[in-house]
Parts: sequence; C-alpha cells; structure tokens
Amino acid sequence: MFVLLFILILSGAGLVAGLIAPGLSDVLLIAVPCALASLILLLRELRRTGLSLGAKKRWIILDGSNIMHWKGDGPDIAAVKDTIRLLSAQGYVPGVVFDANAGYKLFNRYQNDAALAKLLGLHRDRVMVVSKGTPADEIILAAAREYKAQVVSNDRFRDWADRHPEVAEEGHLVRGGYRSGQLWLNLPSDPAR
Repeated sequence: MFVLLFILILSGAGLVAGLIAPGLSDVLLIAVPCALASLILLLRELRRTGLSLGAKKRWIILDGSNIMHWKGDGPDIAAVKDTIRLLSAQGYVPGVVFDANAGYKLFNRYQNDAALAKLLGLHRDRVMVVSKGTPADEIILAAAREYKAQVVSNDRFRDWADRHPEVAEEGHLVRGGYRSGQLWLNLPSDPAR
C-alpha cells in the first residue's frame, strides 16, 4: 500500500510539474495515467483490507474453527466463506482466527494464514492461524477486546469469562448456524453495536 501511495505522490508531482513548467508538458503523458492507476489501485487496496477514509469500521471476529463445523457434515470452509459474505454485506469488517489444526481438519495438511486468507478471499492481515499449543479462544477474545468487536461463535467461552467478562454481555457473542441450508446469525438488531 505504501508503494502505491508513493507512486501516487510521485506521479502527482509530475502532474504539477507538467502543468506549471512549459518545457515539461510531455511528462503529463506518463504522470496522468500513473496518477489515475495508482489512485484506483490504492482505493481498491483500502477497500480490500477493510480500511476506509474516515469511516468507522465495524469489526467482527470469527471463530473460524467453530464456524467451519456449522454445516454438520464435518469441517467445511464454505461455512466460513458464507459467514464472511453475509457479515461483509451488512457492513462488518471480519477477521478470522483458526486453531493451528484447522488445515489438517479441512485438507489433511497444515494451512498457514496466507493459504486460508486466499481461500476465504480476505487480505492476509485479516486471517490468523494460531501457533500449535496456543488456545485460539484467548486470541479471539483479545482481538475482540482490542477492536471493540463482537465474536461470531457458538462457543460460550465460559473458561475465559473471568479474564473476559464481556462474553457475558448481551450481543457480544453472535451465534449462528444453518437451518434448511440457509445461514443464520443472531446479530443484534441495533446496527450501532
């Protein structure tokens, strides 16, 4: 993203120079397309990573290892994709945390952050596979606290309630699943939450 910003600034400087200095008008032939292309790519990158200019983000953290079992026929990455799609359509910026063994359960081999992010169509920064031996629950709850986000999971996180009392607050944990093949989530009706 910084490279795109640098190219935008550099091409903007070329654009100004081409407009001000009569002998540099040929620079406009390169500066204008570069400025437009870098602006478009920069805006697309901001949108893809969930960043926006001035808009307050509604982060939501997904317990990927829990959600991948919602369809009931064993682990399925499609359940996580469906959940991301539904939440994104409602204006949320989802981040997903998986247990270290998620790749083994899904594909019989280890899958890192980048591999699962690619499968989910998310930027790598928004997907985490915790290290072996690290409880994902702790990372999920810490991320939710840091981003002031809700957590999508059918886990009640009772073992963590002492350190994370917010799990008992209404609307903090969003349950979900499938009924007649359709994804449902018990999102609060208050969109400001």
